[in-house]
Amino acid sequence: MTASKVLIVRPDGPAAFGMTPARRLERLAARAGLTIIDAAGTDRAGDADVIIRADQVYGASLFNALVETAPGAVLVDGTGRALAARVDGASRDRAAALLDTATPGSDLPEGMVAIDAATLAGRHNIHLRKKLVPLLIPATDRRAVEKALFDDSYKGVTDLVTKHVWPPLALPATRWCARQGITPNQVTLASAVLVGVAFWLFWIGQFGLGIVAAWAMTFLDTVDGKLARVTLQSSPFGNIFDHGIDLIHPPFWYWAWAVGLAASGTALDDGGWTLGVIVAGYILQRGEEALFLHLFGMQIHIWRRFDSLFRQITARRNPNMLILMVATTLGAPREGLIAVAVWTVLCFLIHLARIGQALAARRTGPLSSWLAEA
Repeated sequence: MTASKVLIVRPDGPAAFGMTPARRLERLAARAGLTIIDAAGTDRAGDADVIIRADQVYGASLFNALVETAPGAVLVDGTGRALAARVDGASRDRAAALLDTATPGSDLPEGMVAIDAATLAGRHNIHLRKKLVPLLIPATDRRAVEKALFDDSYKGVTDLVTKHVWPPLALPATRWCARQGITPNQVTLASAVLVGVAFWLFWIGQFGLGIVAAWAMTFLDTVDGKLARVTLQSSPFGNIFDHGIDLIHPPFWYWAWAVGLAASGTALDDGGWTLGVIVAGYILQRGEEALFLHLFGMQIHIWRRFDSLFRQITARRNPNMLILMVATTLGAPREGLIAVAVWTVLCFLIHLARIGQALAARRTGPLSSWLAEA
């Protein structure tokens, strides 16, 4: 039976991204549809289903796993200190007493079993496409907690710019937005404005300035998702708003680039074939991803290690922008767009081959992601 009520014990720690650990637990509980109770006096644990200490910071996947596990599980850290428990009946008061005064290696009440974070929540986060130890750290140093929360929120399988270039810049930007009370949707709105600015600059042949606007947009596109996760402000509308912009705008940028080439006197003169190949390839690759997910129940980019590495350079927005940036720097924006078309075709064929290989591999049993392997 899934838990419905949560009791928070022990004092708070410092605020990270503008939220104390107790406030973070309250938001986690609210997102899971749980009620925070206030037990006091002789009724030590009230009718809580989950009892949890507020001097620690828990990842969302770990908190959700605790809520969904069977009663009797006690979450412990590396020293054996009890930090949270899934309880029922007579174990509530005993667990509350244990968590209120727990020391490393404390004996557990009869019928309760110690379990560590990795065992409870697993090491594969399918939503963020990565292998990781679930977040569980003491709420002591604010900056360390913020760094841990930020790292925990970052997708493991993505393009090389998002994965390797943006993180050192996105952390302070996310921290600043959180402290200023800026919401993820406001960041997404700013990125949407930059989509239009980049489109217009490409359209008039100002490719250098357009690339600057485009990279600024992609940076904010990184920040809004991280801000939503670390402040627990994700929403269905925000998800649609963000991903809708991401899905729709790239073909318009390529169209504007082609128009800008004509405006700058270096038209393609190929009857629109280059632009057609890029746009068709973009749509078809998205179709390949949807087909793989439908056939095998996982994203194509997380099947094998090769697929995750190839995701870093596959013909999506950021790798394509790198090609266009290098070409523009070399004074060859026309050749850059042609290179994007060639790379799009190659990536489409590689993904098509991977679908065929997956179909062949499925003959020997269901497919599984390499991220889920021990």
